[in-house]
Amino acid sequence: MSASVGERLRPLVPQVLGALVRRYGQFDACEDAVQEALLAASQQWPADGVPDNPYGWLVAVATRRLTDHWRSESARRRREESVAVREPVVAPGPDDDRPSDEDDSLTLLFLCCHPAVSPPSQVALTLRAVGGLTTAQIAKAFLVPEATMTRRITRAKESIAAAGSTFGEPDPADRAERLRVVLQVLYLIFNEGYAATSGTDLQAPELAREAIRLTRGVHALLPDDGEVAGLLALMLLTDARRPARVGPEGELVPLAEQDRGRWDRAMIAEGAGLVRRTLGRHPVGPYQVQAAIAALHDEAPSAETTDWPQIVQLYAVLQELAPSPVVTLNQAIAIAMAEGPERGLELLATLADDSRMKQSHRLDATRAHLLELAGDHEAARTHYRRAAEATASRPEQRYLLGRADRLG
Repeated sequence: MSASVGERLRPLVPQVLGALVRRYGQFDACEDAVQEALLAASQQWPADGVPDNPYGWLVAVATRRLTDHWRSESARRRREESVAVREPVVAPGPDDDRPSDEDDSLTLLFLCCHPAVSPPSQVALTLRAVGGLTTAQIAKAFLVPEATMTRRITRAKESIAAAGSTFGEPDPADRAERLRVVLQVLYLIFNEGYAATSGTDLQAPELAREAIRLTRGVHALLPDDGEVAGLLALMLLTDARRPARVGPEGELVPLAEQDRGRWDRAMIAEGAGLVRRTLGRHPVGPYQVQAAIAALHDEAPSAETTDWPQIVQLYAVLQELAPSPVVTLNQAIAIAMAEGPERGLELLATLADDSRMKQSHRLDATRAHLLELAGDHEAARTHYRRAAEATASRPEQRYLLGRADRLG
């Protein structure tokens, strides 16, 4: 699929899927039909040109695929034909020639992030149903076989069907919790794109861009939600550093050593503007605080001139709002920069017995960094090597071993 065709298709995915699910129900069957329509578009549009009405074309093709499937099932099982089977569609109807005035993106996100679905499957189904990525693209991004990703998506749709969920926003009592899950899923997608947890590449830019695109869509639907704005700002401020985060050989370049002239200043301005407009006007949430921290990093001329005391204070607020070992790790680094590495190491010691850190390399990597700052190079080497053994990311492994070798 060419880049131009792909760009035209993706924003239409939730609109087309929403039209089908709103009319026929059966999310799983409609989602499969939309994917078949996207495949047909990717094959026909580059040769024949993009139709004048891409939305209507996709609705018509997806509806034909859906009715063909139901006819086949009806014949095979000898069951009574459905209304949809008696209404074959060969062209867009009067209500299908343009997108609905009501954007279905958020409703689809709520459906994909149903609590009956496991977090990994929520991510996969969101990327496929709302993002328009193929199963093969998602599998490649997460470095798993396509068959594995197919099973994951299938289980997600089965879980939604078994839970009896219908197309529509959740009850007001459940809406806030479901939105929290939606934002968490979008952040997981972004993080995997910005810092791939495994494989030979440090980043998967397509995932990061898709997460930003989807979050922009949610922000457009919920412009007055502070946490939605905070998450979008956090993504923009973080992704702005991506061009400087990878060296010429694909190696990881840490924040303190990055060429800040390569950062995307337009993204920084947009993200910082969102932070300024949001903080103080809405109840403060974790994404807003993280975005404020990112803005302090991005707007500082250098690592040395960064307002570390202010960042320490913001991490204290974040620890109150959303305590976690990852927050403690980052808080320890900020304290080390503001008050000295020994103080940061004292805070890290509180995580020594935290079971949540057993499967992560980050505690050893952070301890090694602070030990290096403190001048204990032998201990730092040990922890750099331990961290290298624990990570599944080849670029991170090379970086950590390189730090250990340099100290040797």
